[in-house]
Amino acid sequence: MFVPFAGCPNRCSFCDQHSITGVCQKTTPEDVRLSVEKALSSGGIDSKNSEIAFFGGSFTAVDREYMLSLLESANPYLKDFAGIRISTRPDNIDRDVLLLLKEYGVSAIELGAQSMNDDVLSLNDRGHNSDSVRNASVLIKEYGFSLGLQMMTGLYGSSRDIDLQTAREFIALGPDTVRIYPTVILKNTKLEKLYISGAYVPDTLDETVNICSELISLFEENNIAVIRVGLHSSETVEGAMLAGGYHPALRELCENRIFYNIIKEKLAADNIPAGRIIISSPPSAVSKITGQKRTNLAQLKAEGYIAKVVTDATLTGRQIMIQEG
Repeated sequence: MFVPFAGCPNRCSFCDQHSITGVCQKTTPEDVRLSVEKALSSGGIDSKNSEIAFFGGSFTAVDREYMLSLLESANPYLKDFAGIRISTRPDNIDRDVLLLLKEYGVSAIELGAQSMNDDVLSLNDRGHNSDSVRNASVLIKEYGFSLGLQMMTGLYGSSRDIDLQTAREFIALGPDTVRIYPTVILKNTKLEKLYISGAYVPDTLDETVNICSELISLFEENNIAVIRVGLHSSETVEGAMLAGGYHPALRELCENRIFYNIIKEKLAADNIPAGRIIISSPPSAVSKITGQKRTNLAQLKAEGYIAKVVTDATLTGRQIMIQEG
């Protein structure tokens, strides 16, 4: 369930929740009940491994009575789901609210951290600093919740190095999950004005794929699950977007880039000369190795490698083998 703008004390530079969520009306307890009933009756979800989620605003910053009314409407269904997941601001977490959330069955809390650089947070009107993220993360883990952290790449005032540093600081906090949201310029935001004036130059799609593929690899190397990359695709977002790192299949593009980089590293490490090669792939990774519209194979061909991809059931994850062929 989306609770757009609810609890937000200010408007961040990049934010237009209506465009992001497609929702502009206040979510009611009845909306929660109907959504959960619909999900259960559809038969299309594994409810025991799914969560009831409240996203889109700062859940713990909304009026307390309203927050509790939403949680109470979800309470009868806790027996059918793995728990309740919420998103909120780092500066709206304290011991009292964590005790309350625990009482109402909340199991996972995601913090919209966006950056761990205080200058970037200030430039983008976040209204909190990096210490808020650190302090809230420690408390959330202390109280036994699953911790999720959300970051943005390419924010106004940020850079590749700053984004990578944010990721490293996330890793030090030990979250269970992360979400990566490349900055997209939407109409009617501060970023739109900065973009039109020339003060802000957003990342291109290629730059976005580069940094996000680095971040995915970095988080996964540290056993942190990346559960989302990029905004959900929708006509609302695409209609309001002016520029930035958006693609409806951004995660796929990043996975393609990760495998391309693995292939190039292996070619260099094994000293395999240009010519015909055979790439052995896990069955689940063939499309990622070939690339969307076979772009990886085309790029390899441009560099002198004529690649054939075959499956090998003994390989898993991002394991590959390359031989001359």
